[in-house]
Amino acid sequence: MIPNVAPAPADSQVENPVPAVQSAPGRPTPGLPASGPRSAFARLSAHRLFSSPGGVAGLLWLAALVVASLTAPWWLPFKTEDQDFTAVLSGPTAAHWLGADELGRDILSRIFASAAGTLGTSFITVLVGIGLGTILAMTAAASLRAEGIISRSTEIMMSLPSTVIILAVIGAVGTNIPFIMAVLGFFMSAGVYRVILGQAKSLQSQLYVDAAKVDGVSALGISLRHVLPGLTNTIVVQSALIFAVGMLIQAGLAFIGFGPPLPAPSWGGMIQSASQHVYDAPWLMVPTGAVLALTVLAANAIGNALGKAPNATASHLPSAAARRQRAKAVAAVGAAPVATDTAPPKGQLSVRGLSVGVDGGPRLVTDVSFDVEQGTVLGLVGESGCGKTMTALSLLGLLPSGVVATGGQILWNGKNLAAASDTEMEAIRGREIALISQEPMRALDPMFTVGYQLVSAIRRLRKLGKAEARKEALNLLEKVGIVDAERILKTYPHQISGGMAQRVAIALALSGRPRLLVADEPTTALDVTVQAEILSLLRSLVKDTGMSVVMVTHDLGVVADICDQVAVMYAGQVVENGKTTTILDNPRHPYTLALLAADPHANDASDMPERLATISGQVPQPKDWPSGCRFMARCQFAGSACAAPVPLLPSGSGDGLVRCVKADELAVEGLEWVATEVPSHRLLGITPKPLHRVEPLNIVEKDLA
Repeated sequence: MIPNVAPAPADSQVENPVPAVQSAPGRPTPGLPASGPRSAFARLSAHRLFSSPGGVAGLLWLAALVVASLTAPWWLPFKTEDQDFTAVLSGPTAAHWLGADELGRDILSRIFASAAGTLGTSFITVLVGIGLGTILAMTAAASLRAEGIISRSTEIMMSLPSTVIILAVIGAVGTNIPFIMAVLGFFMSAGVYRVILGQAKSLQSQLYVDAAKVDGVSALGISLRHVLPGLTNTIVVQSALIFAVGMLIQAGLAFIGFGPPLPAPSWGGMIQSASQHVYDAPWLMVPTGAVLALTVLAANAIGNALGKAPNATASHLPSAAARRQRAKAVAAVGAAPVATDTAPPKGQLSVRGLSVGVDGGPRLVTDVSFDVEQGTVLGLVGESGCGKTMTALSLLGLLPSGVVATGGQILWNGKNLAAASDTEMEAIRGREIALISQEPMRALDPMFTVGYQLVSAIRRLRKLGKAEARKEALNLLEKVGIVDAERILKTYPHQISGGMAQRVAIALALSGRPRLLVADEPTTALDVTVQAEILSLLRSLVKDTGMSVVMVTHDLGVVADICDQVAVMYAGQVVENGKTTTILDNPRHPYTLALLAADPHANDASDMPERLATISGQVPQPKDWPSGCRFMARCQFAGSACAAPVPLLPSGSGDGLVRCVKADELAVEGLEWVATEVPSHRLLGITPKPLHRVEPLNIVEKDLA
């Protein structure tokens, strides 16, 4: 039987069908022209291909084969039919570089003369198989009725003995290789359809497709503009696989005598001739077999390079070079001595001068320092891209591949976690330091029940028996405010609400009795009511258990509600830290001033400004960080003194620190961040209507009667 097309690789599955260069398949990326997605994908594909050594080698090999075959009449030393009876079954010689076959014909000439035909007819299989399979999949994804008909038809196609049918076709029409390869592509389209259908249906269910339907876009337009671009990775990978399979099938047919008519050369026919002299002239098998194997490998290498997901250019597992680089960085960080006289007490986290950077690239976090005392909550606040999450992940040694701690110390219970090995961190994660992620479903496996995941974590971290672990799981769920804990243990993650899932994730984080909890925006994805419940839960956990919390958030209201200390981060630096009440009531850094001025919750109803303040521009990329104050380009109070490097100095208010040369001047003069005016051409011209006070209804008991 003809082998079915392999399933799409994991990086092209439904979970991530959208290329990272566009906001949605078929929708232009802001700043690109109307044809932006296609041109952007072409540029991205070229970058992925040429950044992969295997892809470049495969492309060069196939290009060399095609060019050499098309120009064969001009440079080949012999014609394919020329015979040299003095070189029969000879190996490589000066006249015949790859030897001669049993009739004295030059092997080099015959290999390259037949290359273009072999590659071209294999490409016919790709066009028919991929083209027909993709069209059928997109048609079926757009209509349930069409899906039923097409799916049953493809099931029938896959159940047919395709090899027997192809041999019957050869018997009927002869060795017409292009037609035979088209028939092969027809049968392989059923496998392609099965691979692409699930992904196409997922894309059809996206919200931007519904929006396109509302806008009146036709079904064909939706398929071409919104669905097809999301299938590109899968199509590329499947094309490479079918191309390779087509070459092997074609060589196999020629091997059994159903190739091009003699005396036309073919790779399969040459291998068949060489197999008859495998004992007296074994060299004959090597040239053609090696060329066929290299061509198949080249096609697969190109498919692997082009089919790699755009957001997965770096492997999840670091390469050997990356591991060596990480080992050097860890050794350098670990070489810094820890002063025993200033070592923090047990249960206190102390981050001193932490720097995090990309291997061979810029630093993402620089000189970050803060302390988290036992039983307190520290808030890391700032805009997106300021380094909050990188700082938080470094506490657990969970930095992405290629990112390492390049300096500083993370002191916890007498250990420097910045220099700890993976084995040492495994003994700390979950047991001493735990993580609550922004999206609870990241911590919960949809394949297993809540009870199975929670009990397994407790048994692994606490070494308890199954019955004891289940009892402890019930206690944890009740501790995080879940009333019907017995029922929740039996449910799957998708069967509970977002707030309930976040409570389960917190219970999972508490399963190892950690003393430090890292919460990476745990309330961002929740509604206001559930946010308040989760914050109340965290407050009670800190009070009851005495553990510490590092809270990463954008919301100053969350900071004011739960945090004892706050560290304001901007462009990879801590620009101000200290007690929460002090910083919120008397901020000393312009960036903190701006954040408070832009927050409606930081103003009372009586003095609410007509317009909230804004911060012009955006957080600079790490490669664009200036040598001086990194907030200078966006600051309303910047001056020439800000161009020099600014250290973190005492703020003058309690034990706080601030990174600003004008902090004292701003505090003395009482300057505030001023709201900027909106350009007139951006105003909508809507006049707000005055709000009228609604008097409460005076309903008495007799009215209800």
